[in-house]
Amino acid sequence: MTSRATLKKMPTEVAGMFDEVAARYDIMNDLMTIGQVRVWREAVTVAINAQPGLRVLDLAAGTGTSSAAYAAKGADVVACDFSQGMIAEGRRRYPDLTFVEGDAMDLPFEDEYFDVATISYGLRNVNDPQKALEEMRRVTKPGGRLVIAEFSTPTWPPFRSLYNFYLNTALPALSQGFSSDNAAYDYLIESIRAWPAQEELARNIQAAGWRQVGYRNLSGGIVALHRATRV
Repeated sequence: MTSRATLKKMPTEVAGMFDEVAARYDIMNDLMTIGQVRVWREAVTVAINAQPGLRVLDLAAGTGTSSAAYAAKGADVVACDFSQGMIAEGRRRYPDLTFVEGDAMDLPFEDEYFDVATISYGLRNVNDPQKALEEMRRVTKPGGRLVIAEFSTPTWPPFRSLYNFYLNTALPALSQGFSSDNAAYDYLIESIRAWPAQEELARNIQAAGWRQVGYRNLSGGIVALHRATRV
């Protein structure tokens, strides 16, 4: 694995938010999703099908919780994130994992290196998600796969209304009570609201050059798991 270019930095104000919440990030994920994040994480793990010899790029890897699960199954995993604070916390927790600081819009990896590129709940935090999708395709081998887990739009209108109430009311209260940086979670909530629904994201993935694009809803569409192949 070699560096393709000098790293570009994501906006410092966004990176700084994640730096601030790194130590409690996984705890907050459990609280804010009422434990559902563990179910979603397992669905991603199954979709990736990590095994010995498989090269996996885990983009927006945060503290490496997901990356460690893939590595435990024998995969050769690179945990990539733009937040120095997240990477520092990840290295403390998982000293045997490979962590790389990198910008999703200009990945520091050579062409066609990975068998699987995956990103969970990070694509919406990229300035240009379409460029990130293209970059993930660039670093993935022909025949390689893309796996994306991202917050989406519940499909049943009554449940969608309940979910919106949770986003607007309960989630801010949780972040105020337990988070070390309320502004970071305010930003995360706004980014969830603004993110495109399942079909639109599927079209965007297709437009980035991926093929065999499909998705399935998790927890009624709170999260969508998109998959694609580099043909």
